[in-house]
Amino acid sequence: MRQIVLDTETTGLSAATGDRIIEIGCVELLNRKLTGNNKHFYLNPERDSHEDALKVHGISNEFLRDKPKFAQVADELLDYLRGAEIIIHNAPFDVGFLNKELELLGRGPISGVVDNVVDSLVMAKEMFPGKRNSLDALCGRLEVDNSGRTLHGALLDAELLADVYINMTRGQDALLIEVETEDETVTTREVPRIDLSSIVLPILVASEEEVAAHEAVLAQLDKSTGGKTIWRMAEKTMA
Repeated sequence: MRQIVLDTETTGLSAATGDRIIEIGCVELLNRKLTGNNKHFYLNPERDSHEDALKVHGISNEFLRDKPKFAQVADELLDYLRGAEIIIHNAPFDVGFLNKELELLGRGPISGVVDNVVDSLVMAKEMFPGKRNSLDALCGRLEVDNSGRTLHGALLDAELLADVYINMTRGQDALLIEVETEDETVTTREVPRIDLSSIVLPILVASEEEVAAHEAVLAQLDKSTGGKTIWRMAEKTMA
């Protein structure tokens, strides 16, 4: 399975009111393994970032002036994402911005290009209900080193999220084995079979003392229920 962990940085919080994407970071996983085939774009949003957004990502307006516009990288990005499962933390935010950028180019939504979108924030809330599930909180909880994250950055955050996602789904690792094919090694999920046909299970018969103790317990239960225990009622029916 090919998966892409994706993150964006933007000029603000609302694509509907004109905010734009300024950075896109993508990390590729193939059969849950990092491949190093990543994508990273800085983009000229054709507008300035809000002050609050600048405090989050620290990417200056001046730095972005000579960067390509989204239209110039759209084909490369879509070809890279095509057919993959996309993993995003708080997916509606990033997907909303990507869809808006595509709409401005007269193109359809990202859902028509990718196979599926997984929201890791929804996953985290199901796994850790009632707890903080920001990327930083998950890094701390799952022992992912985020010491280099002083500001938000799309590629760094995508790399951290890839580690977080692998840790959140690490139970699947027990089902991974490597199978050699003619052209490459493919990782598949398979549970090894165990032959139990040669195993003979011993029959342990209760001793007289154990039978007597068991009957004493049943008698006590009969007394406390007024003789309405299921096994006594069954005995009367059979009789």
